[in-house]
Amino acid sequence: MVNVGDGAWDVRWKIIRLDEVDSTNEYARRIAPDSPEGTVVVARRQTAGRGRKGRRWASPEGGLWVSVILKPPKVDPRLVFVGALATVDTLADFGIASGIKWPNDVWVNGKKIAGVLTEGKAGEYAVLGIGLNVNNPVPEELRDSAVSMIQLTGSELPLEKVLERLLFRLGGWYRVFLARPDLLMAKVRERTFILGMVVKVTEDSATVTGRALDILDDGSLLLDVDGHLKRVMYGDVSLRFV
Repeated sequence: MVNVGDGAWDVRWKIIRLDEVDSTNEYARRIAPDSPEGTVVVARRQTAGRGRKGRRWASPEGGLWVSVILKPPKVDPRLVFVGALATVDTLADFGIASGIKWPNDVWVNGKKIAGVLTEGKAGEYAVLGIGLNVNNPVPEELRDSAVSMIQLTGSELPLEKVLERLLFRLGGWYRVFLARPDLLMAKVRERTFILGMVVKVTEDSATVTGRALDILDDGSLLLDVDGHLKRVMYGDVSLRFV
């Protein structure tokens, strides 16, 4: 029996703290081959933070910019959901209700508060990056689509406490991922908010519109497109609401 989200994973965290870095994911990838599993890279600022498809991620001081080196038996795209579930639980620890927007974002009240990015090298390592808006101000041009924890709680939060809770939750969900990936995906289905909604999914230059029916155990999204079922694999895709 796996206690979901309870207890820490049995590898100790080794935290590397940086004042500034291009990207915590890039830094983690550079050191991953010679670093133990559980190495954590945290930066006060990122100068070239990025999300999926190379999109720029504003990373000023006050946010939590963190990447974790993992070395599972198999590098699996479902690792992104480990980060998403850990982030949702961490937000709940601070009284903030949130949900997962497939494939890799966490939203609160229709606005993005966090993004998760997984990268790696098959057979060697995976890097799980999480960017969480905590005390950082949201740029004016993004205020209609993004939010920070400080805006929701009304007070500044201790970043170390947020990091501590995030790593605690991450350890628990990583343990579930290793032992029961089917249970992990069941919890993802519970925590997502897109099911039943009409969405537009773009992969490369191809776009399809349909109703989101399910997130399958392999991490793919099942759509109803004009009465036909279509499975969209997790990858370099973007999802928007219609």
